[in-house]
Amino acid sequence: MAGPIAYAVCQSGCNALVGTCYAAAGFTFGTVIAGAAPAMIVACNAGLGTCMTGCATTALLAPIP
Repeated sequence: MAGPIAYAVCQSGCNALVGTCYAAAGFTFGTVIAGAAPAMIVACNAGLGTCMTGCATTALLAPIP
């Protein structure tokens, strides 16, 4: 179960980082409408996508006993 567990932990870390990024921009994650998002929020979302991609390409490949 190491792969799925590592993936879940990694995703949780990504979500914590994007929450911090939104807070630094003065917003709450999950409350911004996409069309009205300022540049900082767009950057936070791009970072979240990159982080989640990293989780999928590394953590899911962890050995599963």
